[in-house]
Amino acid sequence: MNEIAMGRLLRSGTTGFVVGCRVNQLDAPSFGALVRVPLADNTQVYGLIYDIHIDDDGLVRQLITAAEVPEEVLQDNRQNRNVPVEIGVLALGYEQDGQITHLLPPRPPLSLDAIFLCTSEEVVRFTSGGRFGYFRQILRDRDKPVEELLAAHLIQAKKAQDEAGNSDWVERALQELIILMRDDYQQLMDILGAVSEI
Repeated sequence: MNEIAMGRLLRSGTTGFVVGCRVNQLDAPSFGALVRVPLADNTQVYGLIYDIHIDDDGLVRQLITAAEVPEEVLQDNRQNRNVPVEIGVLALGYEQDGQITHLLPPRPPLSLDAIFLCTSEEVVRFTSGGRFGYFRQILRDRDKPVEELLAAHLIQAKKAQDEAGNSDWVERALQELIILMRDDYQQLMDILGAVSEI
């Protein structure tokens, strides 16, 4: 397991959570990446990054009006920034007693719990644990960029599954999406259009 935390929880709920990290930690997470939060009872909560948000602060507002910003000022702002990067995570499932479940977790993670980016092995394990039940959580939340989120996730998961020798995984995933979206033709076409990039 990957044991280098990419951030800590700011706030959480049953359906998702927000993680904070420093700007210089931002190279690890990416949109659509699978992450996990270990809980005290050895449960792991899994989720998908759906948003990476960087707020401004007073210094940034002043710097953007300057004619030129010296490189050392840029680096100082990025390395020593007080405002955290906020990463929105959609809860997809959990692991308890060694079993992956694609349902919402029984309880959300707590503030300041560490969050970890999933390794390829963890991605394979989570995405293979059942019949793509976690797609429901992604498709249910219309306030998120569902099409792009699914495409980004499928690209990451396909790469991990291909490395593990499961080259038919993406075809099975797309078939499940077609079944789940059969009554919403427009969103299905939007999703298939987005995933056609892979």
